[in-house]
Amino acid sequence: MPQQKDIVKIAIQMPGAYPQLIQLDQKKPLSAVIKEVCDGWNLPGPDNYALQYADGVQMYITESNRLDIKNGCILRLTKAPGRCAEDLFKGIQSSDAGVRCDSLKELANVSRDVTFAQEFISRDGHLVLVKIVEDSNENNLIMTHTLTAFMELMDHGIVSWENLSFIFVKKIAGFVNAKVTDESIQQVSLDILESMVLSSHGLFVQVKQEVTMERLIAHFQVTNLQIQTKAMALLMALLQTAGDSDRQEMFAFLNKKNLRQYIYKNIILSSGLIQDEMAHYLYVLQSVTLNHLEDRMRMPLDCYSQDQRDILHTLRQAAFETDSENSLSHERRRSLCAKEFRKLGFSNNSNPGQDLVRTPPGLLALDTMYYFATHYPDAYSRFVLENSSREDKHECPFARSSIQLTLILCEILRIGEPPSETGSDYHPIFFSQDKLLEELFCVCIQLLNKTWKEMRATQEDFDKVMQVVREQITRTLSTKPTSLELFKNKVNALNYSEILKLRQTERLHQEETLAPPVLELKERLKPELLELIRQQRLNRLCQGTMFRKISSRRRQDKLWYCRLSPNHKMLHFGDVEEETENPPIETLQEKIPVADIKGLLTGKDCPHMKENKGKQNKDVLDLAFSITYDVEEYSLNFIAPSRSDFCLWTDGLSVLLGRDMSSESMKSELEILLSMEIKLRLLDLENVPIPDGAPIVPKPPSNYNFCYDFSQTEQ
Repeated sequence: MPQQKDIVKIAIQMPGAYPQLIQLDQKKPLSAVIKEVCDGWNLPGPDNYALQYADGVQMYITESNRLDIKNGCILRLTKAPGRCAEDLFKGIQSSDAGVRCDSLKELANVSRDVTFAQEFISRDGHLVLVKIVEDSNENNLIMTHTLTAFMELMDHGIVSWENLSFIFVKKIAGFVNAKVTDESIQQVSLDILESMVLSSHGLFVQVKQEVTMERLIAHFQVTNLQIQTKAMALLMALLQTAGDSDRQEMFAFLNKKNLRQYIYKNIILSSGLIQDEMAHYLYVLQSVTLNHLEDRMRMPLDCYSQDQRDILHTLRQAAFETDSENSLSHERRRSLCAKEFRKLGFSNNSNPGQDLVRTPPGLLALDTMYYFATHYPDAYSRFVLENSSREDKHECPFARSSIQLTLILCEILRIGEPPSETGSDYHPIFFSQDKLLEELFCVCIQLLNKTWKEMRATQEDFDKVMQVVREQITRTLSTKPTSLELFKNKVNALNYSEILKLRQTERLHQEETLAPPVLELKERLKPELLELIRQQRLNRLCQGTMFRKISSRRRQDKLWYCRLSPNHKMLHFGDVEEETENPPIETLQEKIPVADIKGLLTGKDCPHMKENKGKQNKDVLDLAFSITYDVEEYSLNFIAPSRSDFCLWTDGLSVLLGRDMSSESMKSELEILLSMEIKLRLLDLENVPIPDGAPIVPKPPSNYNFCYDFSQTEQ
């Protein structure tokens, strides 16, 4: 008695007969099942029949795939694959053109099934198809069916492509090269040539010789999207299979023929919606083309190369006029160069080549800087001189920024990564621009300088600025701009404030999509985490901070220190010397009871900002805060050393006054803590032992020889 799981309820059809509803026993041999079905319709010779899916891909049912049959499947009784192969083998050789055409049409359809393909190829049926092509005596319709059937049979990998004759390859290439021929024949011929190229180097060489690049490119100009796509597929196969010298030769020809602009005009701009297959080939072409930059990206600067040293000095001389440089002594000239390289933003100003040793981006960073300096000299000089005149802490380092920006662009454009088999993320801008990386760099380095100013960044904010710039570039490229000018307009419109708005919108959207229990957990966690931040702020005030007094009369501003008493009842402050670090609370002569503090003022509302109205720049305004005490008749005025200290002190003073903290630093920290805490709470810790105490800290190593000495690069 068969088990229930081995029984499948199916329907079996046959033209001109009522369907049979049967319970298929998967343990019973397929031949026995077919015999029972034939007996049900009184059909003799069950060996001449087989079962096949009636819907979708009409594959033959075999012992190896029968377990894929599900309840409710509809099958049909049809000719056995061997009998079908024999009939079609005779039909395609018939003297009647109509019979040949019908047989080849059916052959093109049933050849998708591997079981049939094995039977047909075992009779050397594929060689008959090759002979039909070589003779080329048939009309276009018969030739289309012949080529389609041949392609379907070869796709199964039963026979090797390498066995094909030179005459056959030449005939197929002739169909592609022909200026006037049937479009269906061209489509399948392009398919066949692509498979040839990918199958063996010998066929690659022959196809490359037979198919002219001129004609291949001409296929991009036709209105038939399928022919455009197939031509692009063949071109990609040729480029990917070629060796370095062949690939360079093809690229030289394609650049000479302005292939990118050709594709841009005839495919991207005129085709409307790009189909997935074409999008993949555009992505592959972009990837293969950009990857020729990989060698430069992987190559560090050679400090002994005179050419590379000359480029570095060209960058320096283009930024700073040094006409009298040759008249200086060696030591004076060396000192001047080091000073100017420092202004240019190199970390190692005595040997700037050391900054370009890291790979990636290697020499590619030097290439992009040189391209910017030589192609946009006014913008280059403006960038360098503008930042040379800023305060040290607010200058945007050109060289350091350029090196990091080049790396970011390499990562975004995936330079050095082989194209994936399913990738389709191409950039239309690539096809409108010959020097995409270099031109993008020239736009983005100016964007970086603009964003640096918008963020009022210091050297400490370098990584944060680069993250924002990366986001500006990726968000803009995701809109698929079709030209460099359009990219430039869009990326410059996406300023820092817009990035913050987008981040906030996305964060809110994420919160809205959270499940109600998660939102409830988030609200329950907030008070606990806010209290943690409040305690941190008060502890920071107890540690104290060094402040500068702003004085218009003194060239060297005085320093003073302020800290909160451990019991949070007194603010102690007093003047200190430059060398003083963390002075004891007893040495601070002045103090204000926290209970006497009446208010907290920031920015232009501070008394010391009102006194110097019109003289303070925006950076100072953003760091200014004051506390008022004794019925608001007196005030203690602060200029925070950094925005981070400003947030810590204004939050801490707000806590002392019983107010809510409101700084951007607090909001950011609260989001980070909430995110971490929720992730920890949602972890599946079932059967995971949680230790009661912290793990034991291992003993220090016997030596530190594995550490890298950065002192050489920081000189």
